[in-house]
Amino acid sequence: MADNLNKEQRRKNMQAIRSISKLEDKITKELWNRGLRFRRNVKDLHGKPDIAIKKYRVVIFIDSCFWHGCEIHGNMPKTNSEYWKKKLQRNKERDAAVNHHYLVAGWHLLRIWEHEIKEDYKGAVDRIIEFIQRAKGE
Repeated sequence: MADNLNKEQRRKNMQAIRSISKLEDKITKELWNRGLRFRRNVKDLHGKPDIAIKKYRVVIFIDSCFWHGCEIHGNMPKTNSEYWKKKLQRNKERDAAVNHHYLVAGWHLLRIWEHEIKEDYKGAVDRIIEFIQRAKGE
C-alpha cells in the first residue's frame, strides 16, 4: 500500500512519536518520588526495559494495549490490516522472546498493561513497588 503522506508530512508524523510515553513518565516520576532508584529504557539490556535495576536483576515493561496486543483493549486498524496484523503479531512474539530471555537468566520480570495503570493508578504503582521490594529481599 502506498503512503498517503508526502515525505515532509511523514517526517513530522514520525518525529511526533515518542519513545517514552506519558504513562511511563507518570509512573517513573511517582516511583522516583517514593525513593526508588532505577534506570529507564536501558539500551544495553535485552528488549530495552522501561525500568531496570541491574543490581537486583529487575526489569519492568509497561506495555501499551495497542502496540503489545492486549486481548481486552487492543484493536486492529481497519486500513492496511494485513500489515498491522503482522506488525502486532511480531510485537507479541518479541515480547515472549524477551520474557524467556530474562526468566532463563534468572531476572525478576514484570509486565504491566497500560489499562491496569489507567484503571487503578495507585494500585499499579504499589504493585510495582512490592515487586521491586520482593526482588531486593531475595
